[in-house]
Amino acid sequence: MAAVSTGFPAGLSPLEERVAEIRRSVEAGAHEIDVVITRAHVFAAHWQALYDEIAAFKQACGAAHMKVILGTGDLLTLRNVARASFVAMMAGADFIKTSTGKEPTNATLPVSLVMVRAIREYAQQTGMAVGFKPAGGIRTAKQSLDWLALMKEELGPSWLRAEMFRFGASGLLGDIERQLDHYATGRYSAEYRHPIA
Repeated sequence: MAAVSTGFPAGLSPLEERVAEIRRSVEAGAHEIDVVITRAHVFAAHWQALYDEIAAFKQACGAAHMKVILGTGDLLTLRNVARASFVAMMAGADFIKTSTGKEPTNATLPVSLVMVRAIREYAQQTGMAVGFKPAGGIRTAKQSLDWLALMKEELGPSWLRAEMFRFGASGLLGDIERQLDHYATGRYSAEYRHPIA
């Protein structure tokens, strides 16, 4: 069971409230917690404050896996994305995730490349493997191939497992169902025939 905590999607509620929300999610049985960072820490280059915030989230997660949502569409520069990625991993992120899916710009390949290369460098420096989740805007099976190729080329086959790589794209499932239907029958089915689409 997974839960989205910490004042999703903006992450602007008081820190104590966000930490308490994580604890409530864990007590309710969540095995994975998605947390949202305070983007203002990134804008102001308050890296220690960002680290402390994420470390507090990690402590509240206990044994539950923590996915840190960076909200990359709001971070303005690729340098900010890289730095936020490193801080999140140093503070204990099990996954780093591009977006909430609510920002005007969500998962993009340039941002994903920066994040994946940060993951690679972090793994080389520490020996710790952190997962990656692009979220928002990935709607077709054909688009998903770009991210699969990115992961394989930048991180290798060991990251092409659900424990290390996931898509955050509910719209993608409907297209995958339609592609499978086409493969089996030679025809595309109507979107309304698939409950998730």
